[in-house]
Amino acid sequence: MTTRTVVVTGGTRGIGLGLTRELLAAGHRVAVCGTDSERVAEVAAELPAALAITADVTDRASLRRLWDAAVDRFGGVDVWINNAGVAHPRAPIWELPETEARKVVSTNLIGVLNGCAVAIPAMAAAGGGHVWNMEGLGSDGRSVPGLTVYGSTKRAVTYLTRGLAREVPAGVSVGLLSPGMVVTDLLTGGYADPAELAKARKVFNILADRVETVTPWLAERAVTRTRNGEHVAWLTTGKVMRRFATAPFRRRDLFAETPES
Repeated sequence: MTTRTVVVTGGTRGIGLGLTRELLAAGHRVAVCGTDSERVAEVAAELPAALAITADVTDRASLRRLWDAAVDRFGGVDVWINNAGVAHPRAPIWELPETEARKVVSTNLIGVLNGCAVAIPAMAAAGGGHVWNMEGLGSDGRSVPGLTVYGSTKRAVTYLTRGLAREVPAGVSVGLLSPGMVVTDLLTGGYADPAELAKARKVFNILADRVETVTPWLAERAVTRTRNGEHVAWLTTGKVMRRFATAPFRRRDLFAETPES
């Protein structure tokens, strides 16, 4: 496999960190960012081969500095993954504080816009590259009560990516990564009612997977499936149907051990 240089926003936790570990293990060069400087330092110490810096996806200039740092360290960027995302407490819009709503929209949508705006022209000037945007709950149009703001941002990211596939300059491509249900804080957080969480966990144990299960598969495809308009999905409709059909005959407990957050 050709060695690639990959940037992963939000690469210090959850799926982003899992992708970073798998890409490094496969011999690729990786730059990651996060907003928590202490956590960034921890990742830098754990994964010295990676370039880990503090950057905020809601600030376009901050992402330009991330791009420049990756180019200075590795000589260029082949793949950029807009992975950074946040969730909000499960509540109707009118009960969600404005600050919470703005944070989700700014990170999940404006952050992706900023990442694309930085990476696409820079890749075009350098001769090419691929940008991935991360799907999530709501991307397919289905709604979940209490997560309307989050789902709206992910639906918008899907539309954004499909539109960009028709706009990108020659040599540059964009696509969608869909990790499905992955046991991270984004999936399990925000439940105020323990009974509601217990009910949700029953579904998670059928459909969800741990970070270390999904990210090797995603990482391999992130550097090989770079056709413009590509859509890489872990949890397909067929897989969902098979899991529900076999659920009475197989026992899964994703929460038997503390999952990576």
